[in-house]
Amino acid sequence: MKSFGFFVYANSIQYGANVTIYNHVVIGDNVIIQSGSVIGGDACYFQRRPEGFIKFESCGRVIIEDDVEIGACCCVDIGVTSDTIVGKGTKMDNHVQIGHDAKLGKNCFLGAHASVGGVTIVKDNVSIWSMAAVNKDLVIAEGTTVLAYSAVDKDTMPGVTYFGLPADEVRKKWREIATLKSLPDLL
Repeated sequence: MKSFGFFVYANSIQYGANVTIYNHVVIGDNVIIQSGSVIGGDACYFQRRPEGFIKFESCGRVIIEDDVEIGACCCVDIGVTSDTIVGKGTKMDNHVQIGHDAKLGKNCFLGAHASVGGVTIVKDNVSIWSMAAVNKDLVIAEGTTVLAYSAVDKDTMPGVTYFGLPADEVRKKWREIATLKSLPDLL
């Protein structure tokens, strides 16, 4: 890895047009960042006051580990009180948002338009499919799968697949949907 000013990157980084890499960013080996992505931008971290919003300063970094691929138009926010980390081997599709202080484990997959809220810990080998959202301050257990169009609002169990709004264990959620579909016939 090489260090220039406040950011560090390896020789083998590949990036497309209009990629923005802010200060306090560390990028490992064999990293690909597609066009239009922003790494290390300020977090959306404000406190509401009677006179308006006060913006909190970011004091952390972004660490992109080895063998990560970040799709086009993704945003990885800088940490506010600690580092935002994208673990080794993680792959992101286009338009993915990673919030401040989030920790993504190794070999995770995030589909297009997925989002992970600030201060959330995503353990290793997690898949978060397209248009799925993970709320802030959660722990997504190792091997969890979050199916498309789901919204996770609580910690997950290891190796379980989740679906729905709010997300729940997939078979339970599908039974719930099937029951709702039969409700008009029962009435």
